[in-house]
Amino acid sequence: MSSKSRRQGQASGPSQRQLRVGESLRHALSEILMREDFFDPDLANVSITISEISVSPDLTNARVYTMPLGGVNVDVVLPALNRLAPVIQSLVAKKVHLRRTPRLRFLLDDSFENAARMNQLFHAIKQES
Repeated sequence: MSSKSRRQGQASGPSQRQLRVGESLRHALSEILMREDFFDPDLANVSITISEISVSPDLTNARVYTMPLGGVNVDVVLPALNRLAPVIQSLVAKKVHLRRTPRLRFLLDDSFENAARMNQLFHAIKQES
């Protein structure tokens, strides 16, 4: 397989390695956030859902799609997670054995809202017919 066709294959989606690393990071992050290995008043008693982790092709950056349970205090929780990202990254590095742990960037996962909006639209269409 030539290098050109390999590059075209990567453009279609993440590689198996990216998916495996993302999944292992997600499991480690879930465990860390569940056990609360660190203390921050903005994250106290807040349940956080990590729906997906998207890892860059060179495995140096990772986008962590999160949503606080019930979508409450998003404007407080997300900045707190990004502020604590270096601390959380070092805790993840102890659990996931990689040469370099990807730099974590926490983003709001709006897929739940999109799914609810699409459900309402489909329901409205069904009502009309």
